[in-house]
Order: sequence, then C-alpha cells, then structure tokens
Amino acid sequence: MVNMKRFNGISNPLKKVLFLGFNEKQTSIIKALIKNNCLVDQTDSQFNITENYNFVVCFGYRYIIKQSTIDKLGCPIFNLHISYLPYNRGAHPNFWSFYDKTPAGVSIHLIDSGLDTGPIVWQRLVNFKKEDDTFLKTYKVLIKEIENLFIEHLHCLLNDDWIAREQNGSGSHHYVKDLPHNFSGWTSNITEEITKLKHEGLKYE
Repeated sequence: MVNMKRFNGISNPLKKVLFLGFNEKQTSIIKALIKNNCLVDQTDSQFNITENYNFVVCFGYRYIIKQSTIDKLGCPIFNLHISYLPYNRGAHPNFWSFYDKTPAGVSIHLIDSGLDTGPIVWQRLVNFKKEDDTFLKTYKVLIKEIENLFIEHLHCLLNDDWIAREQNGSGSHHYVKDLPHNFSGWTSNITEEITKLKHEGLKYE
C-alpha cells in the first residue's frame, strides 16, 4: 500500500499535481501549490498510477521513474536537481561541483529515460558566501535556491507558460558508489576536505 497524502481535496482545482519526494514539512513548495488552488497528492514511495495529473514534481525522490511509468503518466514530470546541468547529473552533485571545480547551481528539468538528462525548463547559477564553508551549509543554500526558483516561476507553470530546451554539452554524472570512502562527511570544511582528497586520492573499498 503506497503512503499517499492528499492536500486540498477540492472538487475543482486549478491543477492536479503528484508530488514525489519531500513532504509538506520538508519543503515549502507543497504549501505554495496548495495556496494556488492545486490539489496535491504526495508520496516518497514507489507508486502505482491510478489517477490523471496535470503535472508531476520530483524533489528529494529516491527512486528512478521508469520509461513505462513516464508513458503511463502522460504529463510533464519536473525534476528539481541541485546542480547546474549538464554538470553533475546523478548523486551528490554538491560534492562533485567542488571536487571537479564545475559550476554550482540548480536546475528544473523534464524527466526522460536518462539520468538527469531531460530538457531544462529553468536553472540558476549559485554563488556561495564566505561563511558557507561546509558541504552541509552549501547543500542547504542549494535547496533554498531551487525552492525559490520553482516558486518564482510557479505562475508560469500553472498557466502552461513554459518551454524546455535540450541540455548543452556532455557535462558529467556520478553514482552513489562514486563517493569515496575517505570522504570525511558533510559537515567537513570544503577547502580542507578537497585538499585532503586531492592529496590522498579517492579511495574505494
């Protein structure tokens, strides 16, 4: 049984939205959708398609959506990814942007059959402040920036006033297994940690 929550179960919503990933306590986006007269079904579990939706939002969702599911949904599926695509597709984008010295940013893109390869709808470069000196602090900045980016363009989304463009360049991608075992953790100082890892080399079991 899928743990699905329904918010704002009105009879004539502006849009019917499936929200995959974070719940209403973890992101402000669900509240923004409800405020704009949307019916929202939310789950962080794998799901069976039993209803029609106007669009789907994936934010903090742990599962890969198969092409067969994309086809059955038959509506736009927007993924909120905390990297400046095409750089750092996949897992731990915040870590790899520092290690590989690639641009930091956030992207909202359409989901396709690839790993964060779908066309980009909106994206933004992010510059961190001096006090954002740990991976955890920069992660929180990126989460806030992508929430802001989504909410700033929500009126366009609700009025079907958006376009998607193909990603430019080959970029890079990483998997969960690519995070080295000698990484000290998310609260470590970024400059010190990257210097250490460059000196030691990335170590795996």
